Amino acid sequence: MAVYLGQKAPGFIANTTKGVINLEDYEGKWVILFSHPADFTPVCTTEFMDFAKRYPEFQKINVELIGLSVDSIFSHIEWMKNIKEKFGVDIPFPVIADINKEVARDYNMMDEKTGSTVRGVFIIDPNMTVRLMIYYPAETGRNIDEIMRSVKALQLNWERKLATPVNWQPGNDGIVSAPVNLEDAISREKNGSKAWYLKYEAVK
Repeated sequence: MAVYLGQKAPGFIANTTKGVINLEDYEGKWVILFSHPADFTPVCTTEFMDFAKRYPEFQKINVELIGLSVDSIFSHIEWMKNIKEKFGVDIPFPVIADINKEVARDYNMMDEKTGSTVRGVFIIDPNMTVRLMIYYPAETGRNIDEIMRSVKALQLNWERKLATPVNWQPGNDGIVSAPVNLEDAISREKNGSKAWYLKYEAVK
């Protein structure tokens, strides 16, 4: 199975560090599903600690985090305990133990050569539609600021039907959809738009 932008997110019921979860139970929320290559690895550890520290920020904007790798539930538990012991950080979100690799394969997160998961990120909207996919190589840590920015951009589109321009930051102007007829295009230029196809709208 292949997953594509704009399609229904593949459903799953999975064992996690927080018990069994069903993706369907997250309907109505934004979900960030992200995979990591392996437990007890340095880059992944830094990512999990930052996701954990910023978890309250994600929750404030109706976002839930779900981690995943093909490691066992016992490996996940020991890693979570070690992060708490060595760095003082609790991991508050569930981490899927995808030992059968079913979820990873459904979301194209498997490196079949190594048998491990790649560093993938999927943003799923409240209708359970895949809205963003990012893949990183094993040696490159994710930018949590960019993931947060992307969620907020998608939420602006969800709530206001506005797109976002290059390097957009929350609070910056959005972009109105392209005109659908000649009259609207001419009207835009008369009302101050530099180009009929590009119109900004303030975000407050």
